[in-house]
Amino acid sequence: QVQLVESGGGSVQPGGSLRLSCAASGLTFSTYAMAWFRQAPGKERELVAAISWRGNTTYYKDSVKGRFTISRDNVKNTAYLQMNSLYPGDTARYYCAAESRGTHYSDYTLPARMDYWGKGTLVTVSS
Repeated sequence: QVQLVESGGGSVQPGGSLRLSCAASGLTFSTYAMAWFRQAPGKERELVAAISWRGNTTYYKDSVKGRFTISRDNVKNTAYLQMNSLYPGDTARYYCAAESRGTHYSDYTLPARMDYWGKGTLVTVSS
């Protein structure tokens, strides 16, 4: 079975950093785009960052540009989200998702488009 397993979440103070990891198995990782979504209590799930299956294009939500970096390692079958200069507004559960041959992502990309999901990892930013 396909599995996406997130790790690296936790509690951090404003201005701090975290690196999330998404370990994938049961799929041909190099043919799937990888994305990170987040969801705060009472809010819609929103796309934060994505990287195309070829790894040559990326998408970032405007509010995280310059602070977050998405990357992938096709040898380790793992995607990452490096998060720097964190704000309390970044507090949410962060989900890893995969889409076969995914290329284009935008502010209008809906969660239903993705093929597989992890269970998420909680990120809390507070003082």
